Amino acid sequence: MLRVGIISANWGAVAHLPAWRAVSGIEVAGICTSRRETAEAAAARLGVPRAFWRADEMIADPDIDIVDCGTRPSTRHPMVLSALAAGKHVYNGIPFAADLDRARELHDAWKVGSAVATVDAYSQWLPAHRLAKEMLDSGFLGKPFGGTCIFNLGLFNQPHPRFPYNWFAEAGHGVSALRNLGSHALHMLVHLFGEVAEVMADDRRLLSEWRFPDGSVVQPQTNDFANLTLRFRTGMVMQLQVSWSATVGRGWHLEAFGSGGRLVMAAPTFPNSSDTTLHAGVLGSRVLEPVEIPARLMWPDGIHVDPEAQPQAVHGMSIAMRHMRDTILGGGRGAGGAGPDFGQAWAVERILEAARLSSIEGWWIPLDEIC
Repeated sequence: MLRVGIISANWGAVAHLPAWRAVSGIEVAGICTSRRETAEAAAARLGVPRAFWRADEMIADPDIDIVDCGTRPSTRHPMVLSALAAGKHVYNGIPFAADLDRARELHDAWKVGSAVATVDAYSQWLPAHRLAKEMLDSGFLGKPFGGTCIFNLGLFNQPHPRFPYNWFAEAGHGVSALRNLGSHALHMLVHLFGEVAEVMADDRRLLSEWRFPDGSVVQPQTNDFANLTLRFRTGMVMQLQVSWSATVGRGWHLEAFGSGGRLVMAAPTFPNSSDTTLHAGVLGSRVLEPVEIPARLMWPDGIHVDPEAQPQAVHGMSIAMRHMRDTILGGGRGAGGAGPDFGQAWAVERILEAARLSSIEGWWIPLDEIC
């Protein structure tokens, strides 16, 4: 039995907690908030055995094996470093870090230790995406040529005052549409298509204000729209567009084509297990056909949650957590299977830094220059 301590009673309680509980061999043993009264109230409400109101005490506790840290990137950095230093396994939020320097520090701390450390880019474990990966690995595309990835959501066009992520407007926390939605997209692209060689980007702000129903207005300090051109080491070129202020946002759309075929993955909003679809076509065919997702991917062993469960993130997240469990119990990082790990997260952070520089300088930035 592996015991998890969750830092955060917000999204950590809403999604991470039921996802961990859906995995055989996992116990959520503690929950931590910044104040004793909220920690004890959360533990009682959620049925968690122990409450913590100091993250360092949870991290030091010998009865905690995995630290799940989903707070703001700017806040969780010292917590993740402390957990790695204590030899704890880590499930870390997205974005991986607030900036490149702090990402490098996390990556270096992970490399010198033996802990299994995963980031919350669980989309690569969704059934449709896993099947697409199997098809790609079997050579379905032939030689990969190009593609398009769009991840557009309308989160702040008509903001709600109780939306828990209105703090995304604030500078200094390491968030933006590119760093948040873009990180999720880039984890998928690196997972499916390998290393990126160079980046051209335009990262900007479209909405100059967020106007709430009561008439109050916030001037956001973060960017909400980005276009990237990614050239992979294979020669494949991918267009990526992300926005969290897209009017009637189309959600998730990823298509790739090569000398032998085309694959399309799509979801009406954030991709999840129940409504992410996969379509495919081979050279010579005139239309894309739906690809049936096999039961082995929709109902994997060791996961006790329905793909239709709410919130929608729980099913895919639980699959990622199960693979993290298997890697820990199977002998650690060398056993494989825990991805996306801190190595993949560092690769994504380097792409984000190249995009930042490209948007300022107006030309291609090779990834070899980002270290």
